[in-house]
Amino acid sequence: MAPALTTDKTGATALADRESAAVRIEHVHKSFGRPGASQPVLDDVSLEVRPGEFVCLLGASGCGKSTLLNLVAGLDRPTAGSIEVPGGRPALMFQEHALFPWLTAGRNIELALRLRGVPRAERRPEAERLLELVRLSGAYGKRVHELSGGMRQRVALARALAQDSQVLLMDEPFAALDAITRDVLHHELTRIWSETSLSVLFVTHNVREAVRLAERVVLLSSRPGRVARQWAVDIPQPRRIEDAAVADLSVEITEELRGEIRRHGQH
Repeated sequence: MAPALTTDKTGATALADRESAAVRIEHVHKSFGRPGASQPVLDDVSLEVRPGEFVCLLGASGCGKSTLLNLVAGLDRPTAGSIEVPGGRPALMFQEHALFPWLTAGRNIELALRLRGVPRAERRPEAERLLELVRLSGAYGKRVHELSGGMRQRVALARALAQDSQVLLMDEPFAALDAITRDVLHHELTRIWSETSLSVLFVTHNVREAVRLAERVVLLSSRPGRVARQWAVDIPQPRRIEDAAVADLSVEITEELRGEIRRHGQH
């Protein structure tokens, strides 16, 4: 069974040297609403993601997982605290593919390349390379309506990779897919992650998905979200959802999650 990482009372983990962090979140608070009537969503969250590390952020619905991801992405600002992404702006992949339906798969990827400043002559070869990386060779000219849900998410992943960021943020990207397609994409994502130097921060409410994918699982408490506990997942890749070790750790984490939900319900 994977050991829980040692945490202090704020949930902050003694990780790597400050200079080695791909994402650094320090004492972040986030509230919504007008002054005097604001509602706290995140409370004193501190977390680091190391270069090349795959971290899953887990918690009950409404605990602030997506809010935290949006803060890291720069789509919003914390009420207090600081967030640093030393390698530059991260790439973001949503639950919905958010592809432009009037463009082909290849052109959707080329749009990200154009925004990155890649010269026109280099865009198509790079888009085709990225489609090959996500196992969609030959799909360059296909429009969105011609693609299955799983294929659309692969294109969305290729478009995120086209941003050439060192950090990839993923907000429940496989939640709407059927179990078999999701399992296939789990395998493809871990393959791509192992072939690149990406740091991944992946939001999910699915405990088994978190254990299947991550090197480290971070549990947020119910609102306001705080880092409640962390687990190092010392299970060799490739993993499968049905593996005994994945199931065992999932049971432990699920019990902790249930406890957080019960504690929240008592207030």
